[in-house]
Amino acid sequence: MAKRRNQNNPEELRVKLVSLLTDFELELHQDDLRSKVLALVPVHNLLRDLGSSLLTGECAAAARDRILFYFRKYPLVIIGGEEIMVVAGISEWARRLRELRVEFGWSIVSGATAKEMAKEEDFGFEVSEMKSDDYILLDATEDRDAAFRWNSANEIRRMKISIRDRILLYFSRNIGKHINGEELRYVAGNSTEWARRVRELRTELGWLIMTQATGMPELPVGMYTLVSDRQSPEHERVIKDHVRREVLQRDDYKCRKCGWRHENWNPSDPRHLEAHHIKLHAEGGENTMENLITLCCTCHDKVHAG
Repeated sequence: MAKRRNQNNPEELRVKLVSLLTDFELELHQDDLRSKVLALVPVHNLLRDLGSSLLTGECAAAARDRILFYFRKYPLVIIGGEEIMVVAGISEWARRLRELRVEFGWSIVSGATAKEMAKEEDFGFEVSEMKSDDYILLDATEDRDAAFRWNSANEIRRMKISIRDRILLYFSRNIGKHINGEELRYVAGNSTEWARRVRELRTELGWLIMTQATGMPELPVGMYTLVSDRQSPEHERVIKDHVRREVLQRDDYKCRKCGWRHENWNPSDPRHLEAHHIKLHAEGGENTMENLITLCCTCHDKVHAG
């Protein structure tokens, strides 16, 4: 039953529930199985009403509203599916959760997705205790562009190309946008390899896909963004993620020449930060913090142009 019953005072519902459970003691001594099951139907409905009645006011108008209110009250907190079921007060809570994600742009990811990101060191949040039917709200701000992106994701998902190419195409259609793992997992056809393919695009092919952990601390945890459609030079791709991250941290995430940082990013000036070898890699320069400095791509190009 998807529709919620009339809202009641939680205390009144609790008293009724206790009364029904007390009366059920008599049913337990009966031989008729069906009479026992039928006696529990009102208990089940009342318990569901009690859970959903914990939320009052505008947030209690519908199951979807209650689920969203609960997530926004506890952002970046692991929420179990059973919790959501109690708050929603309906059996179809998973569908409402999908609506919040796909139609309304709330960045809610599942435990399965979070663990796949964490395996590639892209999540930046402890998820070892998360189960597949746990969820977490990554950003308490609604992304109004999400519905358009999910339509695009559905189109790309059907293409007869490799998972990596599908993911890259999705990123290239959404340069500068914050993309969460659920979107990329969907584009990849729910393949568990999607996070590894994102990492390959960044580390092996040089696509400037950033996360909070790999160069953009202002990004919400668990989000990706392709900051530019340009690939980094081959000599930069050999720099390990953790070394690049340490260089950026040391240089306070800004260009050592002009002072540009990601907070200044805009579509008319789509710069990004790169790691520059002081002693050129081609001349034997090592990929160490001591031989690397942070430059924006504009200053970096000028240095290599002499």
